[in-house]
Amino acid sequence: MNLEVLNGLLRPKSIAVVGASDSEGKIGYTVVKNLLESGYEGDIYPINPKGGEIQGLKAYASVLDVPGDIDAAAMVVPAKFIPDVARECGQKGVRGLIVIASGFSEVGRDDLETEVVEIAHEFGMRVLGPNIVGILSNSDKCNASFAPFLPLEGKAALVSQSGALLIAMDASTYIRRVGFDKMISIGNMSDVNFADMVEWLDHDENTDCISLYVEGLRDGRRFMENARNAQKPIIALKSGTSAHGAAAAASHTGSLAGSGKIYDAAFDQAGVVMASNLNNLFDRTLALSLQPPMQGENLLIITNGGGVGVLATDSAERYGIPLHFAPEEVQEELKKHMPDFGSAKNPVDLTGMAGRDWYQDSVQYAFAHEWVDGLVILYCETAMTDPMDIARGIQAAVEASGVTDKPVSVSFVGGERSEEAMRWLVENGIPAYGEPDAAVNVIAALREYARNEDMAAHPFDPFTDVDEAAAREIIKKSRAASERGLTEVESKAIFEAYGMPVARTRLSETEEQAVELAEEIGYPVVMKIVSSDILHKSDAGGVKVDLNSADEVREAFTTIISNAKAYKEDADIQGVAVQHMAPWGTEVILGSVNDPTFGPTVMFGLGGIFVEILRDVTFRIAPVSPDQAFAMLSDINGAPILEGARGETPKDRNALAQLLSRYSQMVCDLADEIQETDANPVIVYEENEGAIIVDARIILKKVEQ
Repeated sequence: MNLEVLNGLLRPKSIAVVGASDSEGKIGYTVVKNLLESGYEGDIYPINPKGGEIQGLKAYASVLDVPGDIDAAAMVVPAKFIPDVARECGQKGVRGLIVIASGFSEVGRDDLETEVVEIAHEFGMRVLGPNIVGILSNSDKCNASFAPFLPLEGKAALVSQSGALLIAMDASTYIRRVGFDKMISIGNMSDVNFADMVEWLDHDENTDCISLYVEGLRDGRRFMENARNAQKPIIALKSGTSAHGAAAAASHTGSLAGSGKIYDAAFDQAGVVMASNLNNLFDRTLALSLQPPMQGENLLIITNGGGVGVLATDSAERYGIPLHFAPEEVQEELKKHMPDFGSAKNPVDLTGMAGRDWYQDSVQYAFAHEWVDGLVILYCETAMTDPMDIARGIQAAVEASGVTDKPVSVSFVGGERSEEAMRWLVENGIPAYGEPDAAVNVIAALREYARNEDMAAHPFDPFTDVDEAAAREIIKKSRAASERGLTEVESKAIFEAYGMPVARTRLSETEEQAVELAEEIGYPVVMKIVSSDILHKSDAGGVKVDLNSADEVREAFTTIISNAKAYKEDADIQGVAVQHMAPWGTEVILGSVNDPTFGPTVMFGLGGIFVEILRDVTFRIAPVSPDQAFAMLSDINGAPILEGARGETPKDRNALAQLLSRYSQMVCDLADEIQETDANPVIVYEENEGAIIVDARIILKKVEQ
């Protein structure tokens, strides 16, 4: 990406407003007015066919008439005129187009949008929008938008897909006291998208934290790569998380893979911290822009009220940072700063008698102690204390501790004096909130940020003992037979080509062939219908288990064929699979979908009723390293079953992680062919005993005619 071109677009030293107006109420009037009132120091060129003067500035009939250079053109003329104006901008040497105008893909005019981008690229320009509010930048004194004013100054940057929401958040910055250097509307993302913005803002010296409001991504994998490489924290609020494509999904995984689950997985892998709502986006942005990540697990809470301490304890548990009692040496020191009826465990209750000195001394000691990884300080306003005095004591203690690599957050519960004290703390670099829950939540965000960075530090190293060519040959033969759903035998052969352990399975077309295969494989065996028209074999009565003799095999063959025909009279039946019956163990499921945004995506969960009813699954964007795969095993609620809960022997999670990592490579290598897959069930045995795929399904992509 050419950052210099984006600099011209997003930090322009000169701006043309195409469609500028002297008539109040028009967007062309508002954009010029906002540029003037924001103190913009670059050249402003109003463009209007009538020429003359607009708001005291000389107007030009065309950008081609402007005597000086133009970095960016803010375009507010009707959509139908944008292509012609874009071409003139290209001829003039403009770097970027800020297309505020609407009437493009959001109303079905994709063709018009594509035309504008093609013209822009022909001249080396980039396009922001269309259908946007514009650009707001405090450091550039630039309000090139129809938002009413620049946001409260700060070190964060917000990129929003929703223009209306950006305007609302702009005003909220003054109420919430959360500062932003930049707010940028991205609209339809016809050209410049979130991946571009993350890369550009990561190089922007005025941005310490990148906040995103996301409705959808255009290039999910490039976004992940840029976010993973970013040196600054990124926080995202994702809307529109309802399931997509579930109605047409043919596999378990397809029906479970709602877009929200996959976006969550992608953002985690990319090191992006998620926000749950708008308030949470503000809260977490404030903390991430002011504080370092929390590298360890030990959170200490210091309070003057038992009630807020209990609330904060509940919040810590809820957000994944359960509290531990402080070491004895820490408790002994903290007891010096509280009455006998106080508590030095965790939360540390200094009691309602605590004034500035107790707070300051406790915070300074605790924050510097090696056991403490993060600190939450709570204060309930009392008649005996001045909130501002407490705030100054906290700030002095944090500064005197000399600690710069641990996070701290504060919550004051009280009235106007407490509100004033919290504003002062924020101005002095310490995030402060009116709710204890929020103060704990932002520390959790800082912990999430550190953990996501750890996850991104385990790159995937491809397995070399795989036979991609053999897998593609199987797919080629299936394509030749006009099949999208591979048979179980074909699917397992592809899994085997990638070094995954599968239960030995062969296809029989007659009773006698089934008997021969059963005796070759060894009893007991399982028999299953093989038909691309019958995906869920059990529903069709197409599965028989624990068969131990030739007579049982013959009877099972006849029954399975009869049941399948009764289930679907016109089903294309290839035969009956004869499979070694794997010993009993713990059932899990592996799955994949080829997501339209992120491409190959793998799923893991417990098998059987756990996936059918509880839907207890987790996702990752493929490929995943064995270390990342191992982490997936702990993501599900049923993880203790694999870890060996209640006296059970731990299961072979290392074998399962290796299997899942190989599986992720398979779906990536064959992404041009595969749409969905399931390995269900996979039987995992006790530690060092391995795992085996019992049933498998691969569904190919539709071939475009």
